[in-house]
Amino acid sequence: MNKTDVQTIGSGTDSVLVGLAIVIALAGIIGFSFWSDFPMLARVGILLGGLVGGGGIAWFTNPGRRFIGFAVESYDEAKRVTWPGGKETAQTTWVVFAFVALMSLLLFAVDKIIEWGLYDLLLGWKR
Repeated sequence: MNKTDVQTIGSGTDSVLVGLAIVIALAGIIGFSFWSDFPMLARVGILLGGLVGGGGIAWFTNPGRRFIGFAVESYDEAKRVTWPGGKETAQTTWVVFAFVALMSLLLFAVDKIIEWGLYDLLLGWKR
């Protein structure tokens, strides 16, 4: 790995702003949880205010812009994924259930064979 591949925060100002953005976003999340006696609309406002405020401050830093750009590209990529239909999902689910049932029977049989060999044959503990 070359030194040019490593991405770091460039300046002290960026470091302070990234830290401040994280603190504000966490304050919104903690405020949503902490003030549970407030009306839900106020709590959602606190949460969104913290997240938007933190994202807005992060936008003014190079690492923040790179992260927000990465998040947008990831969202766009997730929209292009071809998701399976209902029939394919049901078929795959049944295959997984059958595999789990088969493996549970196999492991049960192996466990009983080891138990029989260890306790009955080797140690002579008949039940």
